[in-house]
Amino acid sequence: MRIQSIDKQLTFDDGVFPIVITPNASAFTQQVSLDQAIVWVKSHIQDIELELASAGAIVFRGFPVTDADTFDAFSAAFGYPSFTYQESLSNAVRINYTERVFTANEAPKDVEIYLHHEMAQTPISPDKLFFFCKSSADQGGATPLCRSDQLYLALEAAAPALANDFSQKGVIYTTHMPAQDDPESGQGRSWKSTLSVNTVEEAEGKLSELGYNWNWLDDGSLQAITPTLDAVRTLSNGKKVFYNQLIAAYLGWKGVRDNPSSAITFGDGSDIPVEGLSLIIDLAKEFTFDLEWQDGDVALVDNKMAMHGRRPYSGERKRQVLVALVA
Repeated sequence: MRIQSIDKQLTFDDGVFPIVITPNASAFTQQVSLDQAIVWVKSHIQDIELELASAGAIVFRGFPVTDADTFDAFSAAFGYPSFTYQESLSNAVRINYTERVFTANEAPKDVEIYLHHEMAQTPISPDKLFFFCKSSADQGGATPLCRSDQLYLALEAAAPALANDFSQKGVIYTTHMPAQDDPESGQGRSWKSTLSVNTVEEAEGKLSELGYNWNWLDDGSLQAITPTLDAVRTLSNGKKVFYNQLIAAYLGWKGVRDNPSSAITFGDGSDIPVEGLSLIIDLAKEFTFDLEWQDGDVALVDNKMAMHGRRPYSGERKRQVLVALVA
């Protein structure tokens, strides 16, 4: 592997963030082919996984990934079980290209998607994420990546009582699922699509199995309240990570800034202090790297170690970032 330095790369005690890997000329002959890249991944998977466990995110730059099909093949080479969009509880509106590959988010380009762990607001979430930049935006459109282990260490130092509350109490999320898909919203997937059901009875059965409480609203939409979910997780290497959707919910979900408890509370139902949420947002900036996409980039993100988001973008060129989730 050849590890490349890039501008504004962050450095922590365990190394740089993110790691950027480019093809090593000695490992390939002439122009790198997709078949060569797949063989290379399979033969280096142990080294890749060690780097990922340490850094939380790896960017593969200069590999022969050009479209949804080659991205599908490249990401499949790692051998991870698929976590398909259909089986997820994601409330983001997306479009499938293959069974395992879909758009990152269909929210309008001027809408910011704030830092979060993928599906941390649900009882079921993917282990890792692959992102692929088919085409970068003219201006903006970076994917911010934030190390959640570093964020939790900083939170423990700055507000130990608050950190302990998150660790001991967990978090409850209240989400709103519209009756129909709303592509103008970053959380606009309907309850039928989100839950993979066709009827109210089927929806209630699935929610019950997952431990949710719920309310049906007059417009046919669904208010879903999670069971208590862990906000702090201890990984196999001993690192503690702040596994959450709090920043995204507080800054991005409709009406939550005015009334945070409408969507996020501690696991015992008590309010999360606004000043605590503001502190988390400020601390996260120190551990966030904006990945400025280049066409063909593939990023592998450990969904436990690193949060991600999307900066707004503009220009005539359409930003196209595709995703594959793995268990």
